[in-house]
Amino acid sequence: MPAGSKGQAARFLRTTGQHASIEPDAFTEGSYVLSIGGSEQSHVNLAHPEEIFYEYLRRIGHLVDLAAPPGAPIRALHLGAGALTLARYIQATRPGSEQHAVELERELLDFVLRQLPLPEGTDLHTITGDAREALGDLDPGVTFDVVILDIFSGPEAPAHIANPGFYREVRERLGPQGVLIVNVGDEPGLTLVRSQVAAMRQAMADVAAFGEAGMFKGRYPGNIILIGTQVPWTEKWSAELEARGPHPAKVVAGVDLDPLAG
Repeated sequence: MPAGSKGQAARFLRTTGQHASIEPDAFTEGSYVLSIGGSEQSHVNLAHPEEIFYEYLRRIGHLVDLAAPPGAPIRALHLGAGALTLARYIQATRPGSEQHAVELERELLDFVLRQLPLPEGTDLHTITGDAREALGDLDPGVTFDVVILDIFSGPEAPAHIANPGFYREVRERLGPQGVLIVNVGDEPGLTLVRSQVAAMRQAMADVAAFGEAGMFKGRYPGNIILIGTQVPWTEKWSAELEARGPHPAKVVAGVDLDPLAG
């Protein structure tokens, strides 16, 4: 493919034994969809990388917007790369940012970067391997303004990552105002969300949850974004995120989060 061409490109992923494919979005010119194992995984708008199609990724983008003054470069770590939608967003909205992306599937990173080139000027360091191992291998002097974990797709999760010890290791990599953003895809009942709220609360100064308002009732599958901060959560952030949407949006923090704490 690359950008602008028609048809579908595919690649076999040896680690999982699945096939990844990238094909044009029939409804949005300049956009492409990454599917893995036949399921849509990421959406990229090459023409306008600041526009995010998937709702949960848009919510993460709004959190990144709040992590530093508008337009200021940040240092970001992506644990789980996908089609690098958020790395593209950060470059578009915060030029000059330094980014690192960790992906277990070597073939996926190569495939995505070849078929969907990054915006000019993107400073992205790619790492192939396990997220926890890669975290430990990073230069010990490097800290991040934002760490984005997008690996979980419930109700199962890698045990060596879905625990307080891992979140403590992430916390050590965050700057004083750094933010940990964790996307949790879960089933009705929110078993994985509950376990991760409890685990993050053992590691971070404060934890909040952000998602579509109906998700918190635990009646259907979907995504909830968990946010770990180095400082107490503020109502100002809650109001800002709920105003930005996608709507209906809800932020749960403090004692209101207790029912989701395991």
